[in-house]
Amino acid sequence: MDTIIPRTLAPQNQERVWPKEGWTRVPYWVYTDPALYVRELETFFYGPSWNYIGLDCEVPEKGNFKRSWIGERQVVIVRGTGDQIHVWENRCAHRGVRICWQNKGQAKSFTCPYHQWNYALDGKLQAVPLRRGALGKGGMPADFDMGANGLTPLRVHVEGGSIWASFHSNPPSFADYCTPDVHAMIKRVCPGRKLKLLGYNRQLIKGNWKLYIENLKDPYHATLLHTFLITFGLWRADTQSESIPQPNGHSIMASRNVGKKTTSATPEMSSFKGSLHLNDMDSVTQRPEFEDGKVSGGVLFPSVVLHQQANTLGMRHIIPKSVDSFELSWTYYGYEDDDDAMTRLRVRHANLYGPAGYVAMEDGEVLSESQLGVHNYEHHSAVLEMGGRDVLPQDHMVTEVMIRAFYKHYRELLSL
Repeated sequence: MDTIIPRTLAPQNQERVWPKEGWTRVPYWVYTDPALYVRELETFFYGPSWNYIGLDCEVPEKGNFKRSWIGERQVVIVRGTGDQIHVWENRCAHRGVRICWQNKGQAKSFTCPYHQWNYALDGKLQAVPLRRGALGKGGMPADFDMGANGLTPLRVHVEGGSIWASFHSNPPSFADYCTPDVHAMIKRVCPGRKLKLLGYNRQLIKGNWKLYIENLKDPYHATLLHTFLITFGLWRADTQSESIPQPNGHSIMASRNVGKKTTSATPEMSSFKGSLHLNDMDSVTQRPEFEDGKVSGGVLFPSVVLHQQANTLGMRHIIPKSVDSFELSWTYYGYEDDDDAMTRLRVRHANLYGPAGYVAMEDGEVLSESQLGVHNYEHHSAVLEMGGRDVLPQDHMVTEVMIRAFYKHYRELLSL
């Protein structure tokens, strides 16, 4: 008989034991343990990592700002003097009140609503009301250091119009953190052409944040669950494809749009609907854009999925909210030099994604059901043997190799 393991995580030197099968098993307590969740935030989001937070086209002019998230910590992106991008914690240095209360806007400076401490665009403290007191009484000490009491800045890297930040004082170089293949993918979709913001979607999914990381490392499900992908040949198991684990928890999967077809593998894809037709094929017909003809999805761990499907380009920002809840913020973009026809296609193809997307709608539902399925079953484990038991790149999508490689990395960093 199975032994039910207590829900509270033991001290770090006495952790729960991972199943003896190693990375081919994932114990369900990784999705439900609050103490482990806190350690994940500290290790992956607030540690020596680079986190996606936005696009520079979202803050195009001096003084433009946008709120964003790294893990559960809110940050603010600001375009400052000399076109420089600044990122700081949305937390007053005085008493911790959130300073910026709007998601987007423009400002000359930022003032805390509580005691009116005022900060420059770069987060430096520049005014403290009643600093010298009133009527010769009160005020701050004479040696109060304005320079040491600004907003907490983050390290910032801008890559082809995408903005990344790190809480760590000495993170690795962005290129080293990405690995060459993932860095190349970022440059593929953010190649230095000026970006053009096309829109947003946002949803709250009642599941552990890692379930979405897994979801985009799982091409196996995509060719079974998603009727639209399968039926119109946007992502199918019987298509040339690649599943490529990467160091640091990253991954890349790539395939091709092949259109509607039937092969010997089709009968095993129960979601294929041969009778499904569209009167307007724009939503599933791409215009050639990349020389290799590939469509791709990359996970840059821990915070984002970069997707390029048909002609839609997007960032899926993963924002943990609790051990069993995360926000998924979708940002769609194109390029300033796109012609009108291409912009129209990018917007049409974006209908594949988001909370009500022709494709992504199913993911939100099934991930919530996954969380419900593991609840109170911490003594059981998921089985990850599709495509074998190794963690090496594979030239097909009937595999869970990228999830196995992810948990290899995950266990190493958390010493599980």
